[in-house]
Amino acid sequence: MDVHNVSLEISAVRPEQYPTTDWPEIALVGRSNVGKSSLTNTLINRKSFARTSSQPGKTQTLNFYNVEEQLFFVDVPGYGYAKVSKSEREKWGQMIERYLTNRSQLKGVISLVDARHAPSDDDINMYNWLMYYDIPVLVVATKADKIAKGKWNKAESIIKKGLQFDNAKSDLLMFSSITKDGKADVWQWIEEHIAE
Repeated sequence: MDVHNVSLEISAVRPEQYPTTDWPEIALVGRSNVGKSSLTNTLINRKSFARTSSQPGKTQTLNFYNVEEQLFFVDVPGYGYAKVSKSEREKWGQMIERYLTNRSQLKGVISLVDARHAPSDDDINMYNWLMYYDIPVLVVATKADKIAKGKWNKAESIIKKGLQFDNAKSDLLMFSSITKDGKADVWQWIEEHIAE
């Protein structure tokens, strides 16, 4: 998709605040500081539209980005950040679960992991959860520019092994917001899923 117009439609906490359009939605999930904002900015051809936060755990709402009046990217609060209280984390968990399990407009989830490391327990739990609910998943391994291209296959196999990856239900792509590697492939996956 050729993107020129993007706006933050709404930051929502409860279902009654979600947009009322029937446009398809693609949610982005991942650990705090894994690069969700950088991926979003790369996909929509902006430098700093989705704010990258120096304070992990800062996004506490579901942020609906209107892309070309055709679809929404839904930025989900980052997980796995210790400084947030347990009750706050539980509140987020309920908000995220409610959105991911009940939203008919949701066509797929982009789950971000750090290409340089094996998936964390939180990454594995999120992936298993999405598999359990039968939600189409694209795992995007971010910060791939920090790894030599010759080692990408090894990084992919470490991630797949850690997640106990289901090739029939999900896809995996290496991505870099610096080199733009993977950008076209991510868009291809999005377009295939919003067309269904």
